[in-house]
Amino acid sequence: MKLIHLLIPALLTAFSAQAAQLYQWKDPQGRVFYSDQQPPPSVKNATQKNFKGSFIEGGESYAMKRAREKSPVTLYSTACGVPCDQAKRHLEQRGIPYTNKNPESGEDRAALQKLTGRTNVPVLLVGSAKIDGYEVGQWDAALDQAGYPKAGDLIKKAAATPPASPPKSPADATQTPAPIYPAPR
Repeated sequence: MKLIHLLIPALLTAFSAQAAQLYQWKDPQGRVFYSDQQPPPSVKNATQKNFKGSFIEGGESYAMKRAREKSPVTLYSTACGVPCDQAKRHLEQRGIPYTNKNPESGEDRAALQKLTGRTNVPVLLVGSAKIDGYEVGQWDAALDQAGYPKAGDLIKKAAATPPASPPKSPADATQTPAPIYPAPR
């Protein structure tokens, strides 16, 4: 079982490395070929292209990544009770990546003091926008304006993806569908 856990990452690395190269060439009749395999040795006019970063990393949506890069979220909070707990829960339920700073420590306390003139928490920073206290409407408006996906959007996407259905009978589980080939021209 441990061998499988070691083998899968190695195979994925190998496949991603191979998929990052593409070869292009023309045959004597002028037909253009594209392949991830090297062309035949007789081909002299082949070009090789290397693609880096051409795969999707992680499960983060493009909208989330873009919003996070343009307007990172920082939450100043302590163990202040209900307001701080609700603030953290709100960001987590909406799926917002954030940095949590605790102003009980010296450096974070000085930064919060400079930012707001006080040390009251929670304080939310969305890019350069700052919101003192926890108020759902203000927080959602700031996150929406920064381009973060709404919590409902994440739930809709999850609901739109149907779960894999189990086979109807044991016989169905062992049968492999026949490959489909394009019709000859």
